[in-house]
Formats: sequence, structure tokens, C-alpha cells
Amino acid sequence: MPELTEEQRRRAVEVMWEYLNAPAEPGGVTPVHADEALDAARVQVIEEQLKPLLADYLEGRIPLSEFKSTVDGINKRHEHWGFKGIKGQMFFNLAFNVAGDLAELDAELKAAIAVPANEDIARSRLSTFARYIRRIGEEHVEAGGSKQGRPQVGSVPFFVTYFWQIQDRDTWPIYYTNGVNVMTDLNLWQPSEDLADNYIRFKGVHEELVVVFSEARGRALTLYDVEHVFWYRGGKPYKGAKAEREDDEGPAAVVEEPTVVRLPDSYVPPIIAVLPAMALNDPALAEAAKASGTSLDRAFEKSINAAFTILGYASKLLGQGQGRVPDGVAQDLDNSYAIIWDGKVRADGYSMGTDDRTMREYITTQSRELKKRSAIRNIYYVVISSSFQEDYDDTIRMVKMETDVSEVCLLEADALVAMVDAKLRDPLQLSLGPDGLQRLFSNSGVLTSRNVREILG
Repeated sequence: MPELTEEQRRRAVEVMWEYLNAPAEPGGVTPVHADEALDAARVQVIEEQLKPLLADYLEGRIPLSEFKSTVDGINKRHEHWGFKGIKGQMFFNLAFNVAGDLAELDAELKAAIAVPANEDIARSRLSTFARYIRRIGEEHVEAGGSKQGRPQVGSVPFFVTYFWQIQDRDTWPIYYTNGVNVMTDLNLWQPSEDLADNYIRFKGVHEELVVVFSEARGRALTLYDVEHVFWYRGGKPYKGAKAEREDDEGPAAVVEEPTVVRLPDSYVPPIIAVLPAMALNDPALAEAAKASGTSLDRAFEKSINAAFTILGYASKLLGQGQGRVPDGVAQDLDNSYAIIWDGKVRADGYSMGTDDRTMREYITTQSRELKKRSAIRNIYYVVISSSFQEDYDDTIRMVKMETDVSEVCLLEADALVAMVDAKLRDPLQLSLGPDGLQRLFSNSGVLTSRNVREILG
């Protein structure tokens, strides 16, 4: 077990209290209560569905193809782990597709995902499976396949430990990228190039924090609780810790601010970090925009355009002064798709039925222009706002029927910040294609920051 310093423990506990005292979200439920319900649902799915399925597969009662499709179905019905994202089901599908010998994949997979008896065995299984995945990926590329079509070795720890925690959730935490990012941001641990060793150290920090958090909270906590603290913190990479906490015995108590100013740990530049507050029509920002000779709406559009540019798109700001057009367009010519986007500053959430006729008109015009100028296969219409009122299904359906867009994505401003954060942390691994950011836009509906972190692993 790693030895955290007193300062590291104190910082981790501060983040724990930030999570425990988080206010209720829209709908009136606090993150803590939402996670309690999530844990109960996880345990039920594990005991009733996943454990029996895993036992049947490991003991040879069902074939690999059936196991793969059944795991996919369970995780689509019960989105409790983020397994349907890039490092989970997509990794599984790619490994299945590129493996030249499915019998070998079957044997390697069974050896990897069986719960290990100790950390030495865990380290060995991760290393062995990673070598196998690297080999079949290289063979796929050598045979003329695309690099995007091979399974990524970096996905191995998440994929394997998902199955380990199903078998023993009190011992084996899932290797979430979000957890790694939060631990490195808080200077609790720095990963190395050895993915197997990284997981063992990741596990050790979780185990130590279970003890630290339990002592601070005054009750026994679990690995799930540590994970929830990290998920909450990871969803707010551009916000500092709160200054209040609530003890069980009494009302909120003010926690003194530290006298030492901390170094910034966010990867998100200020022009992007301000997006959520802008989207909410923050009065102070509205005044600041006015003092700068612009409007908050236009400043919001400029920040969105900057976000798409940082992500790697060929982005162009349209909007004001150019007639009935969307606010901007972002293109990825390598993967033949474009994003037509609009920014909506709304304190109480955007209603899709407000100006849907005008929207359909300029989407049609812009789509024609895009396809005329470039070899674009897919076009996505994206609206960015603070949140969305629940009246969007009919509008999305009409837009998809009457225009050339493939999907209509309602992107919360927090989610766009999370995308930029993920890209800046790992720019070489997170592509714009179907194995990366394009996947985020491939389903219509609301996209939240939690969705982003789950899909990207």
C-alpha cells in the first residue's frame, strides 16, 4: 500500500467533503444520494446478471460471441459503469474483429478476466493480455487494416478490471481514466509507462483512501465511495473545492481556506472554463462582456469556437452579421464529417421548439454548402447550452427527417469543457474519428459531462 503524505491525505479529505456537501442537482437529488441509488442498482445487476453470465463464460457453458453480445446488452440496459464506451465494449468489439484466431482470443480473454488471487497474479495477467492485444493490433495493421480499427493497448486496464470488480468489488477497483486524472491532479500519484504496475498502485491509493475517508467520515466506506469522490471531482476540472462542509451532527461548518495558494491543476484554459457560467447567463459575465464591447451571446459563441479549434477541428465562426446561418461549423475532413453548431445562453435551459423552423432552414442550406465543398459523409447538428428542457424528442425527429443531419446532439456546456479536458490530457490518443470524439455525436439527445467521461473511458 502506498504511503500518502499528511498533506496528500488532507487534500483528498477536502475533496471528499466537497463531494459530500454538493448541492442537489436539477431534479432535487444530491450527488451522494444519486450514487447511493447507483450502488444499489450496480449490486443488483452484478448479482442477478453479470456474475452468472461471467461464470457461464469462464466455465465454458457459453461461447465467446454470445458472451460479448450479452455483456453489451446488459450494459446498454444498465449504464452503471461506462462499459459501453471506447475502452469497454468498443475495445471488445475491435479485439473480436481483428483477432485472426478466435479460439486464441477466447483463451487469452478467459485467462485475463478471471479474478486474480493476489496482486502479483493481477500484474502478470494485465501484462500478458496487453502483449496479446498489441500483437493482434500490429498484425491487423500489417495486413492492411487501419490503425483506428485496432484495439488500443491503453484500454486493457479498464476493460479487464471491469470484470474483476464484478467478481470481487471489495478488492478490485475499476481503472477509470477519470480516477487516474483526479489522482494525478491532486498529486496523489503519477502513473508510469508500465500499465500493470500503474493499476496496482492505483488500487493501493484507493485502498488507503478507503481508510482515510472512513476515519474522516466516521463510518465505514468502500471502494465505490472513493470512486464517487473522484467522479465528482473529475466532473469539475475547472472549479476549486467548496469552502463549506456538513457534519452528521450539525449544520454546515465553515472550513478555513488554506493560507497557501495552490498551483492550478486544470488542463482547461480560461476561455473554455468559463463556458458553463456563460451558458447560465451569469450576470457578472454579462456585464464583463458589455464592458468589453460585445454581448454575452457572442462571447459564448467565440468560446465554443475556441473549444472546437482546441479539439482539432477546422472550425469557423459564423452567426452575427451573416444572415440566417448557424453560429458555427466544425469539420474533420480526415473522417468525412462536419458539425453544424449553435450556442444558446439560457439560465433555465434551452427549449428546442423555440425556433425549430429557422433551424431546419439554415441546417439544410449549410448542409448543401458543406457537401458541395467537401467530401462529407456525416453531418451532426449540435446545440450547446446550460441544460435542455425535456421537450426535444419531436423536434429532433423532425430535424432528422427533413434535413441531411445524421444526429442531433444537445451538448451541455459542462460536457464541451470535459471534451477539451480529455483532449488536452491525451492529445495523441484521443482522435476525432469513430474511435474518439465522433462517437460522442453518434447518438441524438442530451450529452452531459458524465456521458463524455464514460464514453471516453
